[in-house]
Amino acid sequence: MNAMSIDEIKRVWSSLKLNDKGLIPVIAIDGNSNQVLMHAWMNQEAFEKTLLTEVVTYFSRSRNKLWVKGEESGNTQSLIELRIDCDKDTVLLKVQQKGNACHTGKQTCFDEFLIWSKND
Repeated sequence: MNAMSIDEIKRVWSSLKLNDKGLIPVIAIDGNSNQVLMHAWMNQEAFEKTLLTEVVTYFSRSRNKLWVKGEESGNTQSLIELRIDCDKDTVLLKVQQKGNACHTGKQTCFDEFLIWSKND
């Protein structure tokens, strides 16, 4: 697929079902292993910036500002693919993860608390 124009990106954004704060949940997965890395949020500016630069940008709810993944830690995410689910209320990013995804220093945010597994 070719790069999208800003008008195309805005059209996609306008079709999404956002929460009452104008945000959409985002799940990032590793482009090589398909391992779920993290959950975050995007506003329209983060969505546009991610698609235009191919550097993943989120919206930090706690800081109320854009957050370029890895700009402080160096643990960046480069966009490989962006998908929207069938309900148009969640974004799935396939990324090339450099370093660890989780702020705790772990590869993924989802390896701390195993609640249930059929394999156990």
